[in-house]
Amino acid sequence: MRRSGALRRPPPEARPAAAGAPDRFRGGCAVAGVRDPAGGHDPLETAFLETVRGTGASAGGLYLLAPDGDVLRLSMLCGVPVELIAPWTGVALAAPIPVADAVREDRLVWVGGQEDLAQAYPRAAVALPYRFALAAAPVVTDRPWGALLLMWPGTHPPRITRRQRDHIVTSCRQLARLLEEAADAGRPVTPPDQPRVLSTDAARPVRRQSPLAAVDFAERLPGGGCALDLEGRFTFLTSGAVELLGRSADQLLGTRPWHALPWLDDPVYEDRYRAAVVSRQPVSFTACRPPDRWLDFRLYPDASGISVRINPAGAGPRPSPVARERRDAVMPARAGQLYQLMHLAAALTETVGVRDVVDLVADQIMPAFDAKGLVLLIADASRLRIVGQRGYERAALDQFEGAPLGTSLTPATQTLASGVPAFFPSPEEMGRDYPDVPRTTGKQAWAFLPLTISGRSVGCCVLSYDRPHVFAAEERAVLTSLAGLIAQALDRARLYDTKHQLAHGLQQALLPHTLPAVPGLRVAARYLPATRGMEIGGDFYDLIRLSGSTAAAVIGDVQGHNVAAAALMGQVRTAIHANATAGVPPDQVLSRTNRLLADLDPGLFTSCLYVHLDLARKRASIASAGHPSPLLRRPGGRTHPFDVPPGLLLGVEPDAAYQVLDIALPPGAILALYTDGLVETPGADPDQGAADLARHLAHASGGDLERIVDTLLQQARPARQRTDDIALLLLRTASGPE
Repeated sequence: MRRSGALRRPPPEARPAAAGAPDRFRGGCAVAGVRDPAGGHDPLETAFLETVRGTGASAGGLYLLAPDGDVLRLSMLCGVPVELIAPWTGVALAAPIPVADAVREDRLVWVGGQEDLAQAYPRAAVALPYRFALAAAPVVTDRPWGALLLMWPGTHPPRITRRQRDHIVTSCRQLARLLEEAADAGRPVTPPDQPRVLSTDAARPVRRQSPLAAVDFAERLPGGGCALDLEGRFTFLTSGAVELLGRSADQLLGTRPWHALPWLDDPVYEDRYRAAVVSRQPVSFTACRPPDRWLDFRLYPDASGISVRINPAGAGPRPSPVARERRDAVMPARAGQLYQLMHLAAALTETVGVRDVVDLVADQIMPAFDAKGLVLLIADASRLRIVGQRGYERAALDQFEGAPLGTSLTPATQTLASGVPAFFPSPEEMGRDYPDVPRTTGKQAWAFLPLTISGRSVGCCVLSYDRPHVFAAEERAVLTSLAGLIAQALDRARLYDTKHQLAHGLQQALLPHTLPAVPGLRVAARYLPATRGMEIGGDFYDLIRLSGSTAAAVIGDVQGHNVAAAALMGQVRTAIHANATAGVPPDQVLSRTNRLLADLDPGLFTSCLYVHLDLARKRASIASAGHPSPLLRRPGGRTHPFDVPPGLLLGVEPDAAYQVLDIALPPGAILALYTDGLVETPGADPDQGAADLARHLAHASGGDLERIVDTLLQQARPARQRTDDIALLLLRTASGPE
């Protein structure tokens, strides 16, 4: 009977604590405020674990809203190691992540597999390229408390059952009720700095069998066998495994394979372990133990850990000296760090402006590296300029703002000048290198990362910590790589912001700053840019005073959302103004403007609505070039559109003709002119949108036209995201002499 040292477990004080044991997490990771006053088990933990078990999930996490309400922080975790979900221990509420969507949209989010994840959440799919299903559900009462995350193995059906959905929703209500009760009792739950890892072992059936019988069974099998916990640490080895791996049991127990065995220190092998933990499906790989002994590893996971079978796979050639030298020279990054870097890189590609870059670094990169402060600086006119910061009082950053680049008085200017990152794990080390730098921020450790593009330094990213922080070699490598990605994103963002400022300035210059006063007429107008793209467009409006009792109201929409559209909008507005003041009728105003655009051939088309107002006769004449019809609200509140004959868009056909519709303008009536961005949304019926606008106008209360404009914009387009710009012009005739 082979019972060598391979079967000895370390004494209790030397063994790693079971998952979720307080000493393992240094006691500082417990969720505060929910401990049972009677000294029993934490009811929130109990409810969370019961939910994970009851739904059949292989892993789960409970996120709680931070006090500021803008960030979700992972508070409890079971079934997977923290390192596996490191990019998401802190999630901005606005981030495109399932748990954030669940809270923000107050709905259960279901992802049935890797394909669904890649389509809906490409960032997460990059960092977790494994087979699994997940659900994220809001934990809410009258207010949001957080979100519940559940994960199932890749064998789970792609659709969630009604029973599972109901179970999840009911469990979330229970969790929310516990959180609310704790807050009402004066023991509010606060998210911990690090998530508390819990164990589901209590759900495993007790096996009344002899441990020695199990050991004997394992020893009789050919090859070798070992067990890993969900953190990847050895918990058991047979003597065959010890022989094949070439290390004693005492050297291996409690360690991770890729730490204890240099020839397994490769992200590829760690990735296989991660795949087994997430998918809960068997995986295998082959590795070469130097000099030329190939071993076959097969991993069989479940909720408690991973059983590993090891068998000889034959002899093979020795790895090439070049490959070995490269491996010895460069410590490979962990698979988790590589995926985390890929996740953050994917997120940076989605940023648009400088503010987006600052928000992403603050909301995702800072939590990922446990940093508590951030300063992003750029080189501008031979001086440093701060473009974004978190975790600092503004006065504490005076040492950075405006510092000349040609000096090495501060670590930021030195880093930018040299292009070499600088890491200071404690104030003492900072003081030795920079004794004259004032330490007014209260930070205890710093990473100064150069933002370099094609060998050119464009700025510096400063991450800081509230406590001394030792920067391991791998962490330094990842931070340095990440700084290069931040630099690329920041450079693109600055270019975008510059173009946007120029285009926005052009558009603002072309739109009327004020509208003229016309006796007998009250006017209110708004322009809202699109919230995507360049945030500029070709929508415009104008009011032209023609005489003491006549005026012209114009609204139009130039195709596109770019500088060309804004420039063409200015040309159209100028042409209409010139023709209107020449005294030509509405149809000729459009015809002449159309011929001008046809001659210019800008490659863009324009819709336009021209209204000639005769306030003395209380009449209006309307001509349309493919523009939405106006609405008229009568004094009694009845609102309806006019059937204005639609002409061709301006710039399509040089000889196009336009018809005129004459209408009556009762005293106190409101005429609404608008662009299609107010009533059209992708996938929706534009006629229904116009009908909704008419209903909102009919029910708008109050005599203040400015308030009515704001009400219409809020009710018709309440969403923050607008795919098109909007122009709205309201005209109300006087109800009596003015």
